[in-house]
Amino acid sequence: MIDIRTSIPELEEEEIVLEELLDLEEHDLIVFNDDVNTFDHVINILIKVCKHTREQAEQCTLIIHYKGKCAVKKGSFEELKPMCEAILDAGIQATIN
Repeated sequence: MIDIRTSIPELEEEEIVLEELLDLEEHDLIVFNDDVNTFDHVINILIKVCKHTREQAEQCTLIIHYKGKCAVKKGSFEELKPMCEAILDAGIQATIN
């Protein structure tokens, strides 16, 4: 027979750990279209900053161009913040959602 008194703290601990894991992956790094930056510049920055393959960077850049924005990376805020800052420093509009 299971002793409920001993299993409840374990469940609560598992829920807390799961919530922490979910929080690590809940943010998107969004890059926006503009009329200033070239396709090549955006592609090269996504390769350098987000570690995209050339094909991934090209696909994201096309989505940015035609849709106005694209979620180029998913991850924790702490992981995405330096990437966002590097993209902004390159003159490309970006934010974390």
